[in-house]
Amino acid sequence: METTVPATDGAGGRGPGPGGRVTMQHVAAEAGVSVSTVSKVINGRYGVASETIEHVTGVIERLGFEASLVARSLRNQRTNVIGVLVADFEPFSTEVLKGAADAIRGTGFELVAYSAGGRVDAHVGWERRYLSRVMGTLVDGAVLVTPTVTEVQYDGPIVAVDPHTGPSSMPTVTAHNLQGATLAVDHLIGLGHRRIGMVTGRPDLVSAQLRERGYREAHARAGLEVDESLLAAGAFEPEPARAAARALLTLADPPTAIFAANDLSALATLEAAAELGLSVPDDLSVVGFDNIPESALADPPLTTVDQRIRQMGREAITMLVTMIAGEHPLENAHVNLDTTLVVRQSATTPGGTS
Repeated sequence: METTVPATDGAGGRGPGPGGRVTMQHVAAEAGVSVSTVSKVINGRYGVASETIEHVTGVIERLGFEASLVARSLRNQRTNVIGVLVADFEPFSTEVLKGAADAIRGTGFELVAYSAGGRVDAHVGWERRYLSRVMGTLVDGAVLVTPTVTEVQYDGPIVAVDPHTGPSSMPTVTAHNLQGATLAVDHLIGLGHRRIGMVTGRPDLVSAQLRERGYREAHARAGLEVDESLLAAGAFEPEPARAAARALLTLADPPTAIFAANDLSALATLEAAAELGLSVPDDLSVVGFDNIPESALADPPLTTVDQRIRQMGREAITMLVTMIAGEHPLENAHVNLDTTLVVRQSATTPGGTS
């Protein structure tokens, strides 16, 4: 078998030091072959005996060697990695990631999540900057979760999940927000509520706009006039939502029910009600939107709209893998998933009567 001079860890030993990264030099030293032989084995090139391939492969597995993504992309023009870019790791994006992880199995791709760390509130276009860092050398394609823009052009396929500005020329996956909001408010009206408040979402998000529209259309169909004083901005965030809920619940004539534009806002509404000494659902009914796992664990468990967030992640990965393979042209492809109402214990008839 071919031999070479063993690499050392700088202290006279073979292999990397504690916590060090395993390199091809370490593999070569451990296997007793040249670095070029290790390279040929890794890249599946000719000129290496089958016994040597088996031996080097065993050493690679034992040492845990992994070629860098950049090196892999330079060799093959492909990293076999898909990136999921999120503004922050919050319940919605986490559920999208779970769906992405479900769909990636068996595709031959790996998944990497990249977060802007929540530092994007005042920076429209954050996804363009972060795409420039990963596209091409680190990932073969990317899923953008709630991007602020949808008109981005990069040398690689991109799918947007719940984009701020709605469908565009870029493939998108969204939920039927208008349908879901209508279901939520119809449910409250059906229970007998006539003064229904709403903790709204972010005004720049199409999903928030459609949920408010559903709130208004449900009122119109029931022949009810919308009292504008019963709408308060919650921005999809817990603190603004808690303040909005308190403002609604301390009105001279407060609502008997509140539809919150997302579950984080609904959970904040439950907290605000408890702080004011109100019982849910006896004194106040609350319905959310999202069906994040926390909604089922709330006290009481939250009635909410299921927008199939994990399915969004699965659909986005399926679309992206298809685009990378070049099997079908998916320009202008838009998936809009149906929503359903999940009835739990946070909403009942006004006054808690049955």
